[in-house]
Amino acid sequence: MNEWFYIVASAVVAIGGWFIRSLSLSGAIATIIVGTVVGMGFSWRGLILLGIFFVSSSAWSKIGKKKKQKLAEKVEKGGCRDYIQVFANGGVPALISLLSLLRSSPLFLSLFIISIAAANADTWASEIGSLSKQPPRLLTNFKKVEAGTSGAVTLLGTAAAFFGAALIGAAGALQWENIPVMTVAFFGWLGSLFDTWFGAVWQAVYRCPICGMQTERKEHCGQKTVHIKGYRFINNDVVNVLSIACSALVYVVLSIF
Repeated sequence: MNEWFYIVASAVVAIGGWFIRSLSLSGAIATIIVGTVVGMGFSWRGLILLGIFFVSSSAWSKIGKKKKQKLAEKVEKGGCRDYIQVFANGGVPALISLLSLLRSSPLFLSLFIISIAAANADTWASEIGSLSKQPPRLLTNFKKVEAGTSGAVTLLGTAAAFFGAALIGAAGALQWENIPVMTVAFFGWLGSLFDTWFGAVWQAVYRCPICGMQTERKEHCGQKTVHIKGYRFINNDVVNVLSIACSALVYVVLSIF
C-alpha cells in the first residue's frame, strides 16, 4: 500500500471525527498527518490501533455528557480535540513510526504499541473515571478532592486505564506475532500513572478570583485567574506528551537491563 491509501484512510476517520464534533478542523488536519505517518511506519495494522484509540476514546467521551459538562469549567479544553491535543496524544506514536522508517527494529514496534496503549489508558481513565460516584483522591497524598482535579484518581478510572491499555495490547497481538498483551497493558497503564503524577506535581493550576474555583483555565468568570501551583508552561497537553514518552522510555530502559 502506498502513502495515498494512508492519507485517504486517515482523512475518512478525520472527517468522521469532525462531523461528530470529536475533532475541530485543525484537529482533523492533524489526525490526517498523524495517521499518514503511522500508516507509512506500521502499515494498515498501525492505523487499526490508532483507529481503536480514536473510536473508543470518542465513544467514551459521549457517555455521561451531563456530568462531564459540570466538570468542563475545571479543565482547559473540552471534548472537541484541536491539533495540539491530537499531536499531544499521537505525536509520540508518529515519531516512533518515523524512526521505524529509518531503521527497522522490533523495538520500535513494541514502543509504538505501548505509546498507543498509554494514550488510550489515559483517555479511558479520564473519560470513565469522571463517571465515578466516589470522590477522586490526589495521587501524591490520597486526599479527597473535587472531581476533575488534575492529578487525582478513582478506582474506576484506574481500572479503566488498565483495560484501555489491554485492549490495545490485544489488538496488537492479533496483528503481529510475539506481542505480550499483559506487558503492553502494564506499560500503558504505567503511562496513565505518569500522567496523573505529572498532573498533580507539575501541571499549572489557577484559581478564579470571582468564584474561587481551582481550574486549568487562565480565564474564568470573565476574569484572569491566579496561578497557584505547578509550572505555567505545563498544561494537560504537555503532561500527555511527557507521560506517553516516559512509558516508552521506561520500557526501553528495562529492555536493556
